[in-house]
Amino acid sequence: MICEINGRKIGKGFPPYVIAELSANHNGSLERALETIKSAYESGAHAIKMQTYTADTMTIDCDREDFMIRGGLWDGYKLYDLYKWAETPFEWHKQIFDYAKHLGITLFSTPFDESAVDLLEELGAPAYKIASFEATDLPLIRYVARTGKPMIMSTGMCSEEEIAEAVATAREGGCQQLVLLHCISSYPAPVDQANLMQMPVLAERFGTIPGLSDHTLGTTVSVAAVALGACVIEKHFTISREDKGPDSEFSLEPHELQRLCQDTQDAWSALGKPGFERQQAESGNKQFRRSIYFVRDLKAGDVITERDIRRIRPGLGLEPKYFDQVVGVKVIRDIFRGTPVTWESLGK
Repeated sequence: MICEINGRKIGKGFPPYVIAELSANHNGSLERALETIKSAYESGAHAIKMQTYTADTMTIDCDREDFMIRGGLWDGYKLYDLYKWAETPFEWHKQIFDYAKHLGITLFSTPFDESAVDLLEELGAPAYKIASFEATDLPLIRYVARTGKPMIMSTGMCSEEEIAEAVATAREGGCQQLVLLHCISSYPAPVDQANLMQMPVLAERFGTIPGLSDHTLGTTVSVAAVALGACVIEKHFTISREDKGPDSEFSLEPHELQRLCQDTQDAWSALGKPGFERQQAESGNKQFRRSIYFVRDLKAGDVITERDIRRIRPGLGLEPKYFDQVVGVKVIRDIFRGTPVTWESLGK
């Protein structure tokens, strides 16, 4: 299965597709949002992703305990206040999309309700992301699928049944290009709970392109995921964690994103394909394997003894496996010490 976003193919056989997640790392500033997009582009990301919602499309402004966050990175926040802090205003979207197009980097978004999808369609979004928390919102998935655009769906917190329902809904709605991202919805996610072995299982079970939405700190887990077949890597990105923001604590900085892009490319390049063909890089060293050499001068007609030959480097003579066959054979011409043993020197 192949997915194509803005002319770039994603899937098995193609380099990993690295998405820098802007999320709330604009810290309420349109200027910073544009700077972050430029920095992601310069760092080598293939795409940058934003999130399209308002506090009012996410939740309601309510002080009841149900709407309070207890524990974790955002402990003590009311849901409405957190989303108000983190939202990317709808009126910014056109300028953000225009700027990304000007730079030449792909930009798409995660919509959190139908109004967000409508806005993104007006702006010509080339693909859509479904967040882990919305993976059970089947009406939203159906609405996105009807656009016919590629969909990338995170699976954090989902049971097998919930993933199956989401995938079926997307496909029934018209989505033909679907990427499933293995995801641990913890911020940050502990490395020892990354559970990367689940990623290829998801791809095989649901017939989708595999990838990882990585909330661990650093880049190690993402690189390991590529070795296990990840075709898409998504990481939160910020210009500087020091500036603080809703998602800054588990976001990469520019030098880390550069390393991620390079290391995932290298990991993919290193995979190669199964087979016993000698790699080109080895060709120059074949001559330094062991082979059979004469280590004493001999006259034509002399019978070779074990003292006359040895298995040594370089590898320009007969292979060591022929040693016993050479012993006891007469040489047909004078031999000087340091001459490789060949069938020709033995008259064979």
